[in-house]
Amino acid sequence: MSNYQRAMYTIFKILFTAMIIVGISEIAKRSTLIAGIVASIPLTSLLALTWLYFDTQSSSTVMDLSRNILLMIPPSLTFFIALYSLLGWNTAFTLSLLISIVLTAVVYWIYFYILNFFGVNLK
Repeated sequence: MSNYQRAMYTIFKILFTAMIIVGISEIAKRSTLIAGIVASIPLTSLLALTWLYFDTQSSSTVMDLSRNILLMIPPSLTFFIALYSLLGWNTAFTLSLLISIVLTAVVYWIYFYILNFFGVNLK
């Protein structure tokens, strides 16, 4: 890969990452639950919380997003456990990624059901 290609790839990664983080901030204005799911990654969460506060000047909205991020950590671990295990069993990366995503989605669904059963209010 040439220096030019490497530089363009780095710029692409920066722009793509920035788009994701801005997207989370915008989603949080409408649904801190959805944003909480997406922002379960700590660096992303930190940036989303910071930008949400600067956009809304609302500690309450930041608090809701923070709570929902915290609530979404347990099921999000499914992705990492599944991916690690599947790759450890020499499953192809793309297949491992796909299975991990599907499994994580199923666990989120079950988790929402359990939270609802126990009366945890998700905003």
